[in-house]
Amino acid sequence: MIATLSFYAFAAVLIASAVMVVTSRNPVHSVLFLILAFFNAAGLFLIAGAEFLAMILVIVYVGAVAVLFLFVVMMLDVDFAQMREGFQRYAPIGAVIGGILLLELFMVVTVWRFAPEAAALRLNPNPAGVTNAEALGRILYTDYIYLFQASGLILLVAMIGAIVLTHRDRAGTKRQDIAVQVARAGTVSVRQVPIGVGLKEIGIERPPSPEEAKPKQVEHQHGGHH
Repeated sequence: MIATLSFYAFAAVLIASAVMVVTSRNPVHSVLFLILAFFNAAGLFLIAGAEFLAMILVIVYVGAVAVLFLFVVMMLDVDFAQMREGFQRYAPIGAVIGGILLLELFMVVTVWRFAPEAAALRLNPNPAGVTNAEALGRILYTDYIYLFQASGLILLVAMIGAIVLTHRDRAGTKRQDIAVQVARAGTVSVRQVPIGVGLKEIGIERPPSPEEAKPKQVEHQHGGHH
């Protein structure tokens, strides 16, 4: 009885949070509702006896993916009003694509059937004295060890490619030089700046940028009077 009530409670909150992810106007709120949906999905996994999947969902998706989404949305200055300007122009195309997707989902639901052995597999208990995580680990590292290692190599190549693409030399890019920073440790002076006092008033000014340091060219207008 308690498991049934817990299932319906987690499922209701999961569906409501998923709807709010799509319908929220504020992208930060959408990410927060997504985190709530992940937590409720993890609760459903715990009820189903898949504690490994529940912990992976919380650690990987909530602790890494959703937090990354949240930081990206909060740090990027995206003008969402400007992004919605062309919404009405592309609405017919979106409606056609949505109708095709809805038709495909309807065809899948009407044709899909349970396999005869699905019920027996779902109710098949774990071996005696073996937890769900240990049983899953035995399958991954015995029957599918080569596929598991291949997926790891693919992720490694993707990570190296992303690092190579982002760390190429660009003009005007300043890089950190640890040796220079350590060598000038004795020449750094510490000054106590009073609260509320401007930097210019105490003699500390920021060096001008190259654009500001360039002398401005004065255009001479030649008129009729000399």
